Amino acid sequence: MEPKSKEAEISSYVGKLLRDNFGKGPSSVFVSIEEPYITIYFRDFLAPMERVLVDQKEHKRVEETRDLLMIKLFPEIKASLSVIADINIESFYHDWSLTNRTGLFLGVMDQSQCDEDHIPGGYDTKEKIHEEIARISRQAEKIPEQIDSCYLNERTIVVIRNGILVRIEKELIRDGLEESLKLTKRRLEKSLMHNNNFESILSTEIQDIFVDWDFNQDKSYIVFIVKPYKV
Repeated sequence: MEPKSKEAEISSYVGKLLRDNFGKGPSSVFVSIEEPYITIYFRDFLAPMERVLVDQKEHKRVEETRDLLMIKLFPEIKASLSVIADINIESFYHDWSLTNRTGLFLGVMDQSQCDEDHIPGGYDTKEKIHEEIARISRQAEKIPEQIDSCYLNERTIVVIRNGILVRIEKELIRDGLEESLKLTKRRLEKSLMHNNNFESILSTEIQDIFVDWDFNQDKSYIVFIVKPYKV
């Protein structure tokens, strides 16, 4: 029997981890490793009790519970990725689409250990995507001080924004309201992103959008899951 690939091992590990901690695992887990990123995208992930809450429009309660549990699980995930794939994760992000029953983990590797020749670069519509991201960010908070993005593979686009928090948000974070701010921003930004020009710019269907923040670093990541081009 041939040994499993790193991606397959990580997929099995994440599926079991979610099943053990949430009571139900996803039906499928897709892992992509492209320095300096690793994305873990999973489908059909909604526990029976969560389904009841979602049906009652209690999305916020589900997200709060999941976010709290992920704080506990992140150190274990980082340690396991180091053992399974020799990946040193510097920071970790996550988001959910309860409506689509999907979720995504984004790990950012220690870039001092990455091969610069393999770090993904530009694509044809990059500038137009950045303009749209800036427009949406201005509606939600302010234009980011810096925007960058890349295609990790034919289905995954990663966007990084630096310098996006306004003063009132920084004060809310200092007052210990980080989780409430994150839930509010997540709902607002994703609603704006789902009503935009991204699909026409990319000439493909966007199947999922995920967003998360590192408030301490004033940084945010957006991940688009798109329909692959047909050749």
